[in-house]
Amino acid sequence: MARRRQHRRAHGATVVVGAVCCLGLGAAGCARSDAVAQGPPAGDPVEVLRTAADALVEAGSSQTRTSLEMATGGTRVTIRGEGVYDYRKRLGRLKVRLPQDPAGAAEGRPITELLAPGALYMKNRGAGVPDDKWVRVDTATLSDGNLVTGGATDPFAAAEVLRGTRAATFVGRTEVAGARVRHYRGTADLEAASQAASEVNRGPLGAAAKGFATARVPFDVYLDDEGRIRKIRHRFSFVNGERKEPVAVASTTLLYDFGAPADVRLPADGDIYAGRIAQE
Repeated sequence: MARRRQHRRAHGATVVVGAVCCLGLGAAGCARSDAVAQGPPAGDPVEVLRTAADALVEAGSSQTRTSLEMATGGTRVTIRGEGVYDYRKRLGRLKVRLPQDPAGAAEGRPITELLAPGALYMKNRGAGVPDDKWVRVDTATLSDGNLVTGGATDPFAAAEVLRGTRAATFVGRTEVAGARVRHYRGTADLEAASQAASEVNRGPLGAAAKGFATARVPFDVYLDDEGRIRKIRHRFSFVNGERKEPVAVASTTLLYDFGAPADVRLPADGDIYAGRIAQE
């Protein structure tokens, strides 16, 4: 009897030790799995970012929020926008709010902007334009490729800047608006981006490469697990034409609710203002 009780105790101890070892191995396995999840993703960051715009086309559409911060001569202003974008048709609609003027006047009505291949349409533009009329700007004539002029960066153009990525590093994993993302930081070249971009952005990005103070664009970008851009921040630099002062611009574009309806209709010819726009 004594021998059987000793055997049972020894057997029980073995079971307990075995269970502890299994738990230990399981914890170690979880730790290794978590380490893999937190480690750098597979693939060269440069190549990953050069094709990030393609994932947006596959997604079809999204909602977007934009922020454009400009700083010159000790003055900083921020212009914010919100709307939708169709990445397959290259059409978008934004409501852009201008900041208060230096005298402290309240914000006016938001400017409605329509983004289209080769054109930017603006309503409630002011400057003597009737309220019911649109102003059409040919983006091929803009020295910044419409990356700054509209007070917001065209979301697909922002993505295609990454086609010119020259150097990039994986920073780490984090969250953007509740989505798990991978954070990359790098530098893109606008001339290279224009050569690799889709036909609609080739000209504008080429113009920006010549019009900005430098064609090098530092950026931070956050991709979700499907490779879609959730947030991208560019830092542009150009020279004020009148004062010859450098202007630093930080453009941030947030993308979310992929697949959201994006019915964007361009104005008819009769709704476009053909008169003279007052200088502001």
